[in-house]
Amino acid sequence: MKKLILTLALCAAATAADAQMYFGDQKEAADSAFLMLAQTPPMGWNSWNKFGCDVSEKLVKEMADAMVATGMKDAGYEYLVIDDCWQVGRDAEGYIQVDAERFPSGMKALADYVHSKGLKLGVYSCAGSETCQGRPGSRGYQFQDARTYANWGVDYLKYDWCSNEGQNAEAAYKTMSDALKQCGRPIVFSICEWGENEPWKWGKGIGHLWRITPDIRDCYQCLFDWGGVGVLDIVDKMADLYPYAGPGHWNDAEMLEVGNGGMTHDEYVTHFSMWCMLAAPLMSGNDLRNMSKETIDILTNKEVIAVNQDKLGKQGIRFMDMGDHEIWAKPLADGEIAICFLNRADTPWKLDYDWKHQTMYFARDISFRKHVYDVRDLWQHKNIGTTDSNLKAEIPAHGVLMVRLSPKK
Repeated sequence: MKKLILTLALCAAATAADAQMYFGDQKEAADSAFLMLAQTPPMGWNSWNKFGCDVSEKLVKEMADAMVATGMKDAGYEYLVIDDCWQVGRDAEGYIQVDAERFPSGMKALADYVHSKGLKLGVYSCAGSETCQGRPGSRGYQFQDARTYANWGVDYLKYDWCSNEGQNAEAAYKTMSDALKQCGRPIVFSICEWGENEPWKWGKGIGHLWRITPDIRDCYQCLFDWGGVGVLDIVDKMADLYPYAGPGHWNDAEMLEVGNGGMTHDEYVTHFSMWCMLAAPLMSGNDLRNMSKETIDILTNKEVIAVNQDKLGKQGIRFMDMGDHEIWAKPLADGEIAICFLNRADTPWKLDYDWKHQTMYFARDISFRKHVYDVRDLWQHKNIGTTDSNLKAEIPAHGVLMVRLSPKK
């Protein structure tokens, strides 16, 4: 009898050890898969800036169609993210309920439609008990919600910070991160706690991107006492955060306002250029169904987007600050460099830049003077000289000159 008990005990111990090893391997694999998402800044569309709570199945389908028809999908945009107000309650078992009037086919059918277009679907929730618009949040339901999203076919989760009730931000976001890692589907996790708790210091491994400011407003530079910020205000906040960005973990400069009408053409070019220099996610926030040619040309500029999506994954650095005039530099793969001359002034900048008497240093003191470079204007789509001669241009008020330097062969 003693031998039998001993044998059973040994078998039970072996079984427990095998199970622990199995589940440990499963968790490690899930964590690794999660970390491999968003190796370049995510690109897509979000409903909030233009439509607020006015979201519906019909709207998202039309946006999916427009993303394909306008060339945005071909330019790299892939996520369609439904922001707040798609959810209306929970059932008796706690499952989140979709607004049946606005989404009559259900979220699974909508995800299938989006996927049929070669695109991906995102949804919104909140770390608090309620979302920012008073809809049910995910607090206390994180693992249930994550499994629900996976069953629907969701590919992206934006997770807000309203009604947080004094939670520890890192712990709150880690709980949902753990839930997503175990849900059985790869889902990009967007941390949206507005930079209040310095998520760049703890977000890596928890999320793939994290907001660094309050909500963006459709203006070049503006501050609101209720939290909105303009393009230059976000750029200034991003400037010192470059050490925290890289493949799979990005500083989120907020959604794009390009095409929403609050800025001039030159200001929208600056907005888009700087988001690309800063390796920020490119989430358009306009009506894709009714874009002007100028808006499409900005949002689908593949040469500028290539700077954003560069595989090296470096965030640009403000290497020279001359007040109204700034020079930003972003190291790229294959020894190339993106340079953006930013004119913050209300008057044009008559640039006469002598490459030979300037040395650009990046995070690891990489100098560009070791080579002669071809200089390509990424908005004019043409080469405009080499670094053997001065760069001369007139940069409009609130505008940029964005160039790519390639070692001359």
